Formats: sequence, C-alpha cells, structure tokens
Amino acid sequence: MRIDIYSDIVCPWCYIGERRLHRALAAMPAGGRIETVFRPYQLDPYAPDAPVPLKTYLERRFGKRAEGMLDAVTRSAATEGITIHWDRALSSNTRTAHRLLQWALREGGPDTQRKLAEALFALHFTHGGYLGDISQLADAAASVGLDAARARSYLRSDEGISELEAAFAHARNLGIMSVPTFVIDDRYAIQGAQPVTTFVHVLEQARSTSSDDARGNACADGVCAT
Repeated sequence: MRIDIYSDIVCPWCYIGERRLHRALAAMPAGGRIETVFRPYQLDPYAPDAPVPLKTYLERRFGKRAEGMLDAVTRSAATEGITIHWDRALSSNTRTAHRLLQWALREGGPDTQRKLAEALFALHFTHGGYLGDISQLADAAASVGLDAARARSYLRSDEGISELEAAFAHARNLGIMSVPTFVIDDRYAIQGAQPVTTFVHVLEQARSTSSDDARGNACADGVCAT
C-alpha cells in the first residue's frame, strides 16, 4: 500500500496530520508494507523568498482572526507532541524545501524523506528556521543521514526544478485543493488532519477492498473514494 501525502512545510495541520497518520499506521495490525511518500503542494505559491515573521504574515492575510486560529492550532499540536513557537516562525516561499524533499526521496527513499519532512516541520515551527536558506536545509538533510554537501550542490543548481513543476501540476490535475490530503493507492483520499480512528478505518477499508469496490467520487467527513 502506498500513501501519497500532499502537504506544505508551512502548514501546521500537515504536521499534525502526518503525526496522526503515523500513529494510525502503528496501530494497524501487521499485514504488508505501507509506504508513505510526501508530495509537494504550496499554500501560497507567491509567498516572497525573503523571510518575514509568520505572525505578521498571517495577520496580513487573516486580520484579527489570526490569533484565535493560532491558539487552536497550538492546542491540537500539543496533543501530538509538537511544540510551536509562533513568535520565532518565519514565513517564506517553500519551493526550495520541496525540492529538497523530492531529492531526499530519490537519494534515501520514503523513510528518509519522512524523517526529513519531520526535521523541516520542526525547523519551521519549533526552531524558527528559514526554509529558503540552503545551509539550514542542508543541515536538516545531514540530520537524517543525507550528505550535506550534495544537498547544497543540488539546491544551488537547477536540477529538479522541472520535476517539481510537474509534481505541482500533477497535484492540480488530481484536484488537490487543500492540504493535508492523503491519497491511498490512488483509490481513497483523506482530507485534513483527521482523528487517528478515521485514518485507521480508511486504511483497513483500503486494505480489504479492491480497486473496483472503491470506484466513485463520494466524499463524507473528509474521506473520498476516488
């Protein structure tokens, strides 16, 4: 079974949802390999490359609602063992970070890519790192066992840019409109950071049904049969 995780590193619900998914996977009975792969999506493709304080960015976008939104996310994140420091976090364009995740998948495979995604989430939300800084990204790559010098060289080149554009286009063609979205074997889609019980239910259903059984486009409570 393969789960494609469409997410953006600056999306807190993507961080929370990824943790809930892996808690669900840990609760699943043994029975075949389940592979998770991060796929790129940008909440704001036009975000500037230069970093700005995240709270300032959110207040510009959402006005007075921003503070209440942050409080709700902080509480949900804490239940998954995630610490968010909004006062440290920086908003910036995530294209370079997505390129690194694509490279990590190629170089180290899905497990290494997942570890890097966790490291990048923590860099952004907990440590106040800048996701557009090649040195910080290379250090994150090194922290999960990848070669920092090769990561720097890759990010300073044009390599992987066309592949990233194709991946963004693929997400649009699939109709991905929000993240996180978890696509299971191209048959089921779970939208949003659903409870662990929802993930377990859909994963068990996907494991027990054929592609013919899953046909259709019905959606309910954030779960779609594609």
